[in-house]
Amino acid sequence: MATIKWALDPTHSEIGFKVKHLMFTNVSGSFKTFSVTAETDGDNFNNAKVEFSADTDSISTNNEQRDEHLKAADFFDAASFPKITFNATHFADAGNGNFELTGDLNMHGVVHPVKLDVEFGGIVKDPWGNIKAGFSATGKLNRKDFGLNWNAALETGGVMVSEEVKIHAELQLVKQAS
Repeated sequence: MATIKWALDPTHSEIGFKVKHLMFTNVSGSFKTFSVTAETDGDNFNNAKVEFSADTDSISTNNEQRDEHLKAADFFDAASFPKITFNATHFADAGNGNFELTGDLNMHGVVHPVKLDVEFGGIVKDPWGNIKAGFSATGKLNRKDFGLNWNAALETGGVMVSEEVKIHAELQLVKQAS
């Protein structure tokens, strides 16, 4: 079968995260500038080659002061590490339209393996004749694995920011002309 290339439809896609703040609520954020590409054997996404990158400077939590802190050396250090990248090492069918995506995440200059659960929404032709594939992905990582260690102790016990980060993505990929 022929190799098919897929590119991100950025207007119908999002990459987000949630982190527990003050140990009792979640703060949500996203990356506004990112890309995803995939290469498949035909329309079959088993063993697809998937690559992702996000501009760390595009982080948004709907709070400018917090965003600037996240871009600073305490967290992402966007000046020194302008990109977060992910390269898939395995994309396997887990049954019932679900996949397991594993790969190497490079963030803050540290590469660490990450596993994501992916729900395949299907392949459709949009009203303009584009062939699209839809995916929802979720996962968790420990930010300290990537050297994102900043925190502050609370006088009531606990810390300001949890180590666990929940990832969620909604992606539409567009089949590219061969």
